[in-house]
Amino acid sequence: MQEALAAAWTQAHRFAGQSEHKTWVFGILRHKLVDTLRMRQRTVNLSALESELADEALLDRELFKDNGHWTPQTKPRPWPTPETALRQQQFWALFEMCLEHLPEHIGRVFMMREFLDLDTDAICSELQMTANHCSVLMYRARLRLRTCLSEKGLSSEDANGEV
Repeated sequence: MQEALAAAWTQAHRFAGQSEHKTWVFGILRHKLVDTLRMRQRTVNLSALESELADEALLDRELFKDNGHWTPQTKPRPWPTPETALRQQQFWALFEMCLEHLPEHIGRVFMMREFLDLDTDAICSELQMTANHCSVLMYRARLRLRTCLSEKGLSSEDANGEV
């Protein structure tokens, strides 16, 4: 505030009278505030930096052993090979095709259980069916999906391996 008033006082000869004097001073104040905020963004608060460095050190101790190698539980998993990624894409395209060929009532129950992660009670309540009937529909969905996937070319190696 003081800087704005000092600037207005020293630059009073530049006031052109195109607005009220009060508006001109508030304009200077606004520009001084913007300049201050920009300056703060460019500077680093030492205590915040120390805190951030301490957090990084803690994270390093959790991720790495003393010798600098990954700890077993945090070691990154290898990326899939392009062939594996392609098989995964092919699997999901095939799975989606098989899912679309399920009868509507079976597919609905399967999607609610496996994709929306609803429990059996919620599904039964929503679709007004018994828990036994819901379990039968889930069994039929899984059986039909397995049959469809194996008929369309998914091998047991793909299902047990990298897919």
